[in-house]
Amino acid sequence: MTTVTLGPEGTYSHRAAQAVTDDEISFSESVTAIVEAVADGEAKRGVVPVENSIEGSVTESLDAFAEYDVAVVEEVITPIRHALLAQDDSFSLVASHAQALAQCRGWLDEHYPGVNVEAVASTARGVERARGDADIAAIGHPENATNGTELKVLAEDIQDRSSNATRFVVVAPKSERSEAGGKTSFIVYPDVDYPGLLLELLEPFADRDINLTRVESRPSGERLGDYVFHIDISAGLYEQRTQEALADIEDIAGKGWVRRLGSYDSKTVVN
Repeated sequence: MTTVTLGPEGTYSHRAAQAVTDDEISFSESVTAIVEAVADGEAKRGVVPVENSIEGSVTESLDAFAEYDVAVVEEVITPIRHALLAQDDSFSLVASHAQALAQCRGWLDEHYPGVNVEAVASTARGVERARGDADIAAIGHPENATNGTELKVLAEDIQDRSSNATRFVVVAPKSERSEAGGKTSFIVYPDVDYPGLLLELLEPFADRDINLTRVESRPSGERLGDYVFHIDISAGLYEQRTQEALADIEDIAGKGWVRRLGSYDSKTVVN
């Protein structure tokens, strides 16, 4: 059994996975496929990005959590250091993951105005393209240039904000859900819509002094205007106040469902 993350080798997801497991790491180019593999028992763990401090949530991850019944057992936060990598400075195209391109948009506009950009499956895939074509530059970790002799680091720390960081979570089979941890993630599908619904969903936490660290809606896919709510809180499922708040939420969402992804702790990895 392996831990699966976004590949190929050398992605930021790969670095996050290396920080949390000594198991064999295999790669996928789809977050949905990673979560599905864990849900189906084909993988022991999955490591997927869920949020970036500049570009916000990774919606494919949120949608996969709503589709597949899995557990979240750990959170990994890693600072993102982007570098511009190329064989030389005569490139005309920058290829990288869409999130990386967005995180460096301002820097590219200032230093390479008018350069073409192309979104690829991962930062590592962009590095592979740059290694094979002198007309292509990549955005990736500076160490990507040392894993081979073809690329040079033309510029470092090109992310638009120095605080750029990505939050990853470790996904496990649903049987491994834990009530222990300082944070909890869950999903609510009310299957109803009326004025004040969102307020009703949030009040049980405010009433019990539970801090909401993220609230996000995603289309349910059932009908236009119908939403699933992804909620993170700074409290563990083992706490009575959390149990009471979720009991209230389950009453409100009686026609729909509430999925407790689990409680977990967070670690920051600098790499």
